[in-house]
Amino acid sequence: MNTSTITRPLAVLLLLAGCANQSTAPQPAPANPAALSGALNRITWGVSTSSYQQASKIGYDAWLEQQLHPGPAVLPAAAQAQIDAMTISQKPLPQLVQQLEDQRRDYDKAMADDEAKKAAQRAYQQELSRLAKEAATRSLLRDLYSPNQLQEQMTWFWMNHFNVHQGKSNLRVLVGDYEEQAIRPHALGKFRDLLAATLRHPAMIRYLDNEQNAVNRINENYAREIMELHTLGVDGGYTQNDVQQLARILTGVGVNLTDKTPNVRKDKQDQYVRAGLFEFNPNRHDYGDKVFLGQPVKGRGLAEVDEALDRLSRSPATARYVSRKLAIYFVADEPPPQLVQRMAERFQSSDGDIAAVLRVLFDSPEFTRSLGTKFKDPVHYVVSAVRLAYDDKVILNANPMHSWLNRMAEPLYGRQTPDGYPLTQPGWASPGQMTTRFEIAKAIGSGAAGLFKTEGAQPQEKPAFPQLANALYYQALQQSLAPATRQALEQAASPQDWNTLLLSSPELMHR
Repeated sequence: MNTSTITRPLAVLLLLAGCANQSTAPQPAPANPAALSGALNRITWGVSTSSYQQASKIGYDAWLEQQLHPGPAVLPAAAQAQIDAMTISQKPLPQLVQQLEDQRRDYDKAMADDEAKKAAQRAYQQELSRLAKEAATRSLLRDLYSPNQLQEQMTWFWMNHFNVHQGKSNLRVLVGDYEEQAIRPHALGKFRDLLAATLRHPAMIRYLDNEQNAVNRINENYAREIMELHTLGVDGGYTQNDVQQLARILTGVGVNLTDKTPNVRKDKQDQYVRAGLFEFNPNRHDYGDKVFLGQPVKGRGLAEVDEALDRLSRSPATARYVSRKLAIYFVADEPPPQLVQRMAERFQSSDGDIAAVLRVLFDSPEFTRSLGTKFKDPVHYVVSAVRLAYDDKVILNANPMHSWLNRMAEPLYGRQTPDGYPLTQPGWASPGQMTTRFEIAKAIGSGAAGLFKTEGAQPQEKPAFPQLANALYYQALQQSLAPATRQALEQAASPQDWNTLLLSSPELMHR
């Protein structure tokens, strides 16, 4: 078959067939080029020439240790300059929120003209959307170019695990800071610290309505989700009474977007806590004693929350639930129970050390055997394709990537429900998804994706054509391709067709 005349529907059918028949045969340990490439393709956001060269130079074990315990990330200057120029990088969150709140109150109070008021409302909404897009672009730039690839993967994983939806309230101004301050610093640290950081961030508090949770006016939303989705899991052994008791413990945990301090009654003033936009207001807290997960909790304010987090983070159910979810993400849609058990044991013995749990996973034979079989969700597909095509050549415009993720229904910060995006193949392997992936592969493979052309009144363009038939391909990637894929590539009529066929191949749909 001459691939120069390949039709899009036929190409997609071939891709779907290849995805369905992807081999699950055991893979060798990362001692040869193909195996090393496969391991990097799973642990990073997608293997690239530079990441492969680095791991080859220092050895896989040393490289993995650097990934598990990373130092400060140094991005390419062109990528860092884009991040530094962002409003979210230049202004602290309280200042940004205050400016937007002032803007919102001003048009609410002062404008009598309906058209002027509508225009002001549009401007407010547009600014919220612009700030959220900055955060998403910053995240993608780090996924593409950070040397700390595992940290960036885990940042996405935990953002999905502790999901918030940018469309609620003013979360578009909060999500960037949530990712930057609550998630990324703890992505490879202690689970207990990560859990506490998400609980104290206004994005989580607002998203799950805990600012509405007060004594004699209980809101159970956050209490339920923190047990069902964040820690114990739906089968974790808690009861509806535990939900109610945790909701009582969480009363008073809220948000203060103003520069004013509430009038706290005198006998509780020493218990008032304010940290940035986070606020614990004793006036709103239920000081009665509670019984949570079968053990008493003495009513004493914010310290109750820390006691509850200790119980939740150190529960065997949490160790099993979190370990299984990590294994789904990094190994298989139905992970081997023995692997999950070993990870859960390490979770407990290390007091929830995420890097230590991941070390058990990455050192396991189950991980090695699974390489090349885990289906990529849209974010993994898009980021890995750009990394492979352009390596460390810094894109000028992330908008095409945002557009692709929107088309495939996985925009950053876009999952409305608190369960996060699915991590398994059935959520992303429909014919419509495959058609879109072929179109993305064609856009990248032809060099016409728009990634290197800025937008605006004076657009700049730095043409870049992906050279995918490179040393990495011949040293490592080619060995992992099925005969049908190799044959199709050999018959490609042009470099553009060759690139498109490689990026849309069944093998490139997996990691």
